[in-house]
Amino acid sequence: MPRIIVDVMPKPEILDPQGKAIANELPRIGLTGFTGVRQGRRFELTVAGEVTDEVLAQAREAAEKLLSNPVIEDVVSVSELSEEN
Repeated sequence: MPRIIVDVMPKPEILDPQGKAIANELPRIGLTGFTGVRQGRRFELTVAGEVTDEVLAQAREAAEKLLSNPVIEDVVSVSELSEEN
Protein backbone atom coordinates (compact mmCIF):
# COMPACT_ATOMS: atom_id res chain seq x y z
CA MET A 1 0.00 0.00 0.00
CA PRO A 2 1.26 3.49 -0.76
CA ARG A 3 2.56 5.64 2.08
CA ILE A 4 3.01 9.35 2.68
CA ILE A 5 5.92 10.62 4.76
CA VAL A 6 5.52 13.69 6.98
CA ASP A 7 8.64 15.26 8.51
CA VAL A 8 8.28 17.66 11.44
CA MET A 9 11.14 19.68 12.94
CA PRO A 10 11.40 22.06 15.89
CA LYS A 11 11.29 25.69 14.84
CA PRO A 12 14.82 27.16 14.56
CA GLU A 13 14.32 29.38 17.61
CA ILE A 14 13.30 26.43 19.82
CA LEU A 15 16.01 24.73 21.87
CA ASP A 16 16.66 21.13 20.85
CA PRO A 17 18.30 19.35 23.82
CA GLN A 18 18.21 15.94 22.10
CA GLY A 19 19.91 17.32 19.01
CA LYS A 20 22.50 19.06 21.19
CA ALA A 21 23.21 15.82 23.08
CA ILE A 22 23.70 13.96 19.79
CA ALA A 23 25.96 16.72 18.44
CA ASN A 24 28.09 16.55 21.60
CA GLU A 25 28.42 12.78 21.32
CA LEU A 26 29.49 12.62 17.66
CA PRO A 27 33.13 13.69 18.28
CA ARG A 28 33.36 11.24 21.17
CA ILE A 29 32.77 8.38 18.73
CA GLY A 30 35.19 9.77 16.16
CA LEU A 31 32.72 11.58 13.88
CA THR A 32 34.03 15.12 13.61
CA GLY A 33 32.63 16.48 10.35
CA PHE A 34 29.36 17.76 11.81
CA THR A 35 28.69 21.19 13.31
CA GLY A 36 25.17 20.65 14.63
CA VAL A 37 22.19 18.33 14.89
CA ARG A 38 18.46 19.02 15.00
CA GLN A 39 16.21 16.10 15.87
CA GLY A 40 12.74 15.93 14.38
CA ARG A 41 9.94 13.45 13.93
CA ARG A 42 8.80 11.36 10.96
CA PHE A 43 5.31 10.00 10.40
CA GLU A 44 4.28 7.40 7.81
CA LEU A 45 0.65 7.53 6.70
CA THR A 46 -0.61 4.47 4.82
CA VAL A 47 -3.00 5.34 2.01
CA ALA A 48 -5.98 3.15 1.09
CA GLY A 49 -5.70 3.93 -2.62
CA GLU A 50 -3.66 6.04 -4.99
CA VAL A 51 -1.70 9.04 -3.68
CA THR A 52 -3.29 12.00 -5.44
CA ASP A 53 -2.85 15.74 -4.97
CA GLU A 54 -6.03 15.68 -2.85
CA VAL A 55 -4.65 12.94 -0.60
CA LEU A 56 -1.37 14.85 -0.22
CA ALA A 57 -3.36 17.97 0.70
CA GLN A 58 -5.24 15.96 3.35
CA ALA A 59 -1.94 14.64 4.70
CA ARG A 60 -0.59 18.21 4.91
CA GLU A 61 -3.74 19.26 6.78
CA ALA A 62 -3.33 16.33 9.19
CA ALA A 63 0.31 17.31 9.67
CA GLU A 64 -0.54 20.93 10.44
CA LYS A 65 -3.55 20.21 12.68
CA LEU A 66 -2.63 16.95 14.44
CA LEU A 67 0.90 15.67 13.85
CA SER A 68 2.77 18.87 14.70
CA ASN A 69 2.58 21.50 17.40
CA PRO A 70 2.51 24.72 15.34
CA VAL A 71 3.76 26.78 18.29
CA ILE A 72 7.12 25.00 18.41
CA GLU A 73 7.33 22.87 15.23
CA ASP A 74 7.31 23.28 11.45
CA VAL A 75 6.02 20.72 8.95
CA VAL A 76 9.03 20.55 6.64
CA SER A 77 7.82 18.01 4.10
CA VAL A 78 4.83 15.93 3.05
CA SER A 79 5.60 13.52 0.23
CA GLU A 80 4.83 10.09 -1.16
CA LEU A 81 7.27 7.40 -0.07
CA SER A 82 8.99 6.16 -3.20
CA GLU A 83 10.00 2.55 -3.70
CA GLU A 84 13.69 3.48 -3.29
CA ASN A 85 13.10 4.67 0.29
